[in-house]
Amino acid sequence: MKNPTIASLFEQDLIQWLNRELIAGNDGLQILSFFLSVLSVWVVARFFKTWLSRMPGKSETHSTRTVFLRSVGKALPLLGIWGGIRLGVCWIELGEPGGLAQTIVFSALEVLLTISIALFAYYLVEVPSSWLHSQTEKTESKFDDMLVPVVRKSLRVTVVLFALVSIAQSLSDKPVSALLAGLGLGGLAFALAAQDTIKNLFGSLVIFTDKPFGLGDRINYDGHDGVIEEVGLRSTRLRRLDGHQVTIPNGELANKSIHNIAKRPFIRRIFTLGVTYDTTPEKVSRAKEILEDVLKDHEGMDPKGEMLPRVYFSDFSSSSLDFKCMYWYHPAAYWDYMKFSEWVNLEILRRFNEEGIEFAFPTQTIHLAKEESAETREQ
Repeated sequence: MKNPTIASLFEQDLIQWLNRELIAGNDGLQILSFFLSVLSVWVVARFFKTWLSRMPGKSETHSTRTVFLRSVGKALPLLGIWGGIRLGVCWIELGEPGGLAQTIVFSALEVLLTISIALFAYYLVEVPSSWLHSQTEKTESKFDDMLVPVVRKSLRVTVVLFALVSIAQSLSDKPVSALLAGLGLGGLAFALAAQDTIKNLFGSLVIFTDKPFGLGDRINYDGHDGVIEEVGLRSTRLRRLDGHQVTIPNGELANKSIHNIAKRPFIRRIFTLGVTYDTTPEKVSRAKEILEDVLKDHEGMDPKGEMLPRVYFSDFSSSSLDFKCMYWYHPAAYWDYMKFSEWVNLEILRRFNEEGIEFAFPTQTIHLAKEESAETREQ
């Protein structure tokens, strides 16, 4: 009689293990079939994910079709796990129909399916976001670019909320109407507790609808003068001219006046210039002519010819004869305007000096009355 080999002993042990009852009335073969089912379906799902991610060409990296295929691929592994478990359940015994084991397993499968579908919808949000991004690139407004992340976040929050409601229904065995009624009461309490947050959300909706400013616009709001950096669902970030970043709740921003400096078509300058009181009427008239000549047909004139420079001999002030000057600079390029204003000041100074016209400065003349000594004359 031959001695048994190692291979035959291993085969005998394997057959005994496969036929032995291990867990909840299931032998080794059933448990092995379950795990092989899960593993095989998951491997197939991973293969299709890789295949879908490599399908689009380099020229279609950001196309809607590419985004859709990649979104499907991202959700496939979890769907594969659900499909593998669902297939593997066919190989094992779960006890009596309607028993605790079946209830737990099938409830878990339902929750896993809900999570898988929600994950698929979560990634699928990139499809409308990609399409919206392609449309906003065609517009010149930078404000439209901010709409894409807001829409993406809103859709994803909606997907998560629906997934939570579905999971709650699966675990509680209650109809959706009862859950929604409970959520309505809870939502009312939440709304009272988070009314500022809700106010800011509606404020962001007003901002995106009315578009009072755009990204990169310089605005003046409640004493803050700066450039818009970001508009979110709750707040707007503004970079002040001194470098500080200010976060403004959208609810407040939507309810107050906003001065959009970036949208102004021109910059108006009004200044008063005074000459001394000993200036003769002829020189006063000459000073007015010089001011009109300096501002006539100046750089940055209104292209429509409606807002022309104005110069008036306006007032007899306490220490000077005043001229009021005003002009409009187009377009509203601030540094070009400052450069031109500097030229105007230097030109007025040069020409007034040539004509001998003196600028006035605050002065005060004091008259001292002399007391005459009274002599007493005796008659």
